[in-house]
Amino acid sequence: MTARLRWMVWGVISVATLPVLAASGLKAGLWEIRVVKQTVDGRDISAQTTATMERMQQAMASLPPEQRARMEALMKQNGVSTGSKGGFRICVSPEMARRDAPILDPQGRCQPATVTHQGNETHFQFSCTTNGVTTSGQGVATVQGDTINTHTDVTTRTSSGETHSTQSDSAMSYVGADCGDLKPPGAASAAHP
Repeated sequence: MTARLRWMVWGVISVATLPVLAASGLKAGLWEIRVVKQTVDGRDISAQTTATMERMQQAMASLPPEQRARMEALMKQNGVSTGSKGGFRICVSPEMARRDAPILDPQGRCQPATVTHQGNETHFQFSCTTNGVTTSGQGVATVQGDTINTHTDVTTRTSSGETHSTQSDSAMSYVGADCGDLKPPGAASAAHP
């Protein structure tokens, strides 16, 4: 397994922790998430994000079966599997769906400060500090049938004082009630300490 591929996998896992699970109407089951647009510190990195996800999927497909199985297992341990067209899949547990609030991190350490529902939109704000990094922001998620579109504005401040801003638009599509062998984020990590 190459170091570059390992970093790409960790990139997928980090994208999966974005506050994308953020709407009333979230159902338990398998969801596919695709980053539609992402801007970091004013620079649009949407094309690079999509290209990286697609390269990772191509690289994994070309791995020998043993290495591919290890990479897929690593992703599943973190509650993520590859999807189509540069997307990824996660399993939403019934508990996660019942929260009716944004899921900001897989372990549930960060909870939204405010959540309001207006028709098919869920608006939220949050501010959390974990391991010396403060993440704060706001977002809106819009439900349209089995699709949830989310926009977030996030500011991250490191313990050394560096500040970065990210704007992200993502689309979640409901695949079905059966997650197969994919476990929800957090549950998968807890099962593999």
